[in-house]
Amino acid sequence: MRETENEAWWLRKREELLEIADQNLNAYVYDLASIERAVKNMLSLESVSRVLYAVKANFNADVLRTLAHAGADFDCVSPGEVDRLRDVLPDRADGRVLFTPNFAPRDEYEWGFNEGLRVTLDNLYPLKAWPELFAGQEIFVRIDPNKGGGHHEHVVTVGAQSKFGVSLDEIDELERLVKAANTKVIGIHAHSGSGILDPGNWHSVAMELLQVATRFPDVNVLDLGGGIGVPAQRDDPVFDLDSLDSLLVDFRKSHPQYKLWLEPGRYLVSGAGVLLTHVTQLKGKGDMRYLGVSTGINSLIRPALYGAWHEIVNLSRIDEPATESVTVVGPICETGDKLGSDRTFPNSEENDVVLIANVGAYGHVMSSRYNLRDIPPEITI
Repeated sequence: MRETENEAWWLRKREELLEIADQNLNAYVYDLASIERAVKNMLSLESVSRVLYAVKANFNADVLRTLAHAGADFDCVSPGEVDRLRDVLPDRADGRVLFTPNFAPRDEYEWGFNEGLRVTLDNLYPLKAWPELFAGQEIFVRIDPNKGGGHHEHVVTVGAQSKFGVSLDEIDELERLVKAANTKVIGIHAHSGSGILDPGNWHSVAMELLQVATRFPDVNVLDLGGGIGVPAQRDDPVFDLDSLDSLLVDFRKSHPQYKLWLEPGRYLVSGAGVLLTHVTQLKGKGDMRYLGVSTGINSLIRPALYGAWHEIVNLSRIDEPATESVTVVGPICETGDKLGSDRTFPNSEENDVVLIANVGAYGHVMSSRYNLRDIPPEITI
């Protein structure tokens, strides 16, 4: 039976978070129990053989250990991510890795094969230009299914405007190049976007990959990618894993020769992370009311990059009535340094603790020292 949580973990652990904020001006905090619960829920899917966590979402050591202990495997997109796994999980990293470089130099593919990793081919150029690298190798191929979506154009990973994957109209050439290089395709892969809430998306992807897989007799895995949507607000509906499982179980009954893999990243870790910061200044300007905090887009660039919506609350005054509309801004010298616009807040004061939710994914990993601001520490509880 899948575990569910009726209340945000950070409400239950409010006092602990306030104590952490008392010792840190800014901090990312990750609740490991939430990550473990998310992995176990995903692994409970009857239809899915392997769950590979997208390491790019969060590579904190405690987070990776928790994921591995709970049973997740890993999708890495760079040698640095593989090395990180080896450092954190020295005894069991390599056999659990799918290596998926994208527009990478020749040396990275050669390195991946020499290291004994399962390598994913993302486009035809490497097979054309370096066929000798692929001779005798078993590979995955990433296909662009031309169907998908996402919460912002920058996370849509299908179609001609996206750099990812082999197009469906290139399959004939892929088949020819694979045969010429004496390469075996054992897995067909796709990733159709991020923040997708329709469980039917992955069934559609499976059907598209099936058509490609029939062209390659050694294929035994269809990797359906990730992109499962995460609730932005506490009262938003959670993704329907049961419906996803039902659809994919039906698919497997019809096509039992193929194992199905999923590659969630944000789904497993986003809700487990918060960013704690402090009120620095309050300012009125015309009709605008600004609430300044002690970190900004250097610590969480998603609102500026993707227009992402993150819940933001005054943790110090969580039980007080919200009476004013504010725009939450940081100390970065950019007009775009806005973490949230038109948010309803209680009357706030300097040094109040502000919590930004859903930053367990693409928070710290996308942070920078822009304006030479410090990157907040990561703390696990």
